[in-house]
Parts: sequence; structure tokens; C-alpha cells
Amino acid sequence: MRRYAFAAIPLVAFLGIAGAVANTLYRESVDGYSPAAIPSALAGRRHPAVDLAPLAGLQTPGLNDHTVDGHIAIVNIFASWCVPCRLEHPALMKLAKDSRIKLVGINYKDAPQKAAAFLQENGNPFAAIGIDTTGRSSIDWGVYGVPETFVIDRTGRIILRHVGPIDEKSLVTDILPALEKIIAAE
Repeated sequence: MRRYAFAAIPLVAFLGIAGAVANTLYRESVDGYSPAAIPSALAGRRHPAVDLAPLAGLQTPGLNDHTVDGHIAIVNIFASWCVPCRLEHPALMKLAKDSRIKLVGINYKDAPQKAAAFLQENGNPFAAIGIDTTGRSSIDWGVYGVPETFVIDRTGRIILRHVGPIDEKSLVTDILPALEKIIAAE
């Protein structure tokens, strides 16, 4: 009898794991649950205070509260050394063409000359860029990796936090609907 009990352990473990996977897949398809979605403690609250110096080598101003407040803003935290940031850059260039929003950036723990070279080479989509060499300001935003993007309404309230690179799918399913919601509410 004991031998059969030990033989059943792998089967019970497999059934437990299969049940957990099936539950997650069911929740994704029915409820729209996403295990990758990371909620923001700042959602619905005013953005953290920001006062960052401009990125040297560009004619773009630094980033402060006055740059963001009063505008529908998208704040993108990026770095030149970040491969996903390079992948999302075309989507940011596309967003920058939308005259309804103000796209601003926080350059995270990056060498200023490398960040400036990256933007000069690929185009600068940002109306303002603040440098965060220590990462302290980004921590205030709740950022733990780059890229991360925040959609902010005219009152300075964070409406959406998007973790990871922006691509065409996230533009259509996350970013643009959040922008339309803000615009419709005005």
C-alpha cells in the first residue's frame, strides 16, 4: 500500500500544476485577467513631484511639475542601454505626432552623452526630458525597471501605468483607450 502512495505523488503534483494552469487560462479568457499586469499604487492619484535637470546635448527642456500639469501627458521612463526601450522607440515617435498629448521622458540611470546620442540617432519624441542619474525620482513613481509609461490627465492624476515596451498592440489596447477616456471626460 505504501508503494502505491509514493507512486501517486508525481500524478498528484502534475494534476495540481495542470489545475493551476487551467484556472489561469480560464481567468484570462473569461475575466480578462493578466498575470503580467502590475497594478500601480499611484493609479488615480496625483503624480509624484518631479524636478529633473535637462539632458545635456539636446535643446529639450528639463522635466518638472509645470511641464506635466495642465496637459494630457505621457511620461516615459527610458534608457539608452535598455533593449526594450529601443524596441518601443518607433511607437513613441508615433505618439509624439498626436497634438492632443505632451510626451515627456525621464532618462533612467543613463550616461547623458549616450542618451543624447541615442535620441539624436533615432529621433527625439519628447517635449521635455529629465535626467534621473540616481534612480530616486523613478523610485518615487514606483518604477522598478525600464521602460515604463504613465498616462496622466490635465489635473496631474495618473490614469494608466504601462510596464514594458509600448508596441502596436499596447497602443491600441491600453494607451489610446486611456487617452480617449481622458479626452471624452473633458
